[in-house]
Amino acid sequence: MLVDSHCHLDFADFAAERDAVVARARAAGVATMLTIGTRLDEFAGVRAIAETYPDIWCSVGAHPHEATDHHAVTAAELAALAAHPRVVGIGETGLDYHYDHSPRDEQARVFRTHIAAARESGLPLIIHAREADDDIARILREEQAERGVLHCFSSGRGLAEAALELGFYISMSGIVTFKSADDLRAIVRDVPLDRLLVETDAPYLAPVPYRGRRNEPAYVATTAAAVAALKGVAPEELARATTDNFFRLFQKAHRPAL
Repeated sequence: MLVDSHCHLDFADFAAERDAVVARARAAGVATMLTIGTRLDEFAGVRAIAETYPDIWCSVGAHPHEATDHHAVTAAELAALAAHPRVVGIGETGLDYHYDHSPRDEQARVFRTHIAAARESGLPLIIHAREADDDIARILREEQAERGVLHCFSSGRGLAEAALELGFYISMSGIVTFKSADDLRAIVRDVPLDRLLVETDAPYLAPVPYRGRRNEPAYVATTAAAVAALKGVAPEELARATTDNFFRLFQKAHRPAL
């Protein structure tokens, strides 16, 4: 059994065939999926997917690209939305200095609000980090963030070590299969098996040999196989470990009845 710990099933890319996408994931051994909130005004659609499928859970949050539109959101508002029984995490949130779609000070302010909401709700953080390693680590330490995951990890070794020191998990996407990802593969080899998750970030970042296509949760099996090879373990062991890790982190989610 595998878990796709981060996908975006509410995106328009899947609207015409969502049932088929979910069925293909199940056929590939993906028994649980976490679909991620990126804007509060679109949260109802994210939540509706989690309400429709018993093996899909959701999160609530505002992506750092959307920070400007969420500058007034409060931790109490996020925590109230997170009280829904299908919401298992806060985010995705964090910092993205590659595109700077929102000013960095607004990104940081909204990130801190999400950390406060995670503390208030008792749910883990789902963190997006791009070209902002030092500030991500600093804010997590300053806010004494307690639980969470660095999703779609593509940062440097320093942030990986800081996250592990704080008790966070690290999630690997299809990037780990890309030809240019030697540095990332070196980090994967050193991350403890009990702190790893796998994800697609679908519809983005399809792993080799699907690169260039729309990604979907079924392809997490390909990423998991690549991570297993890097860790020197059988795919079945990697699947078991990452599934256990997911339910240890996202404690509000229930294991599916197989």
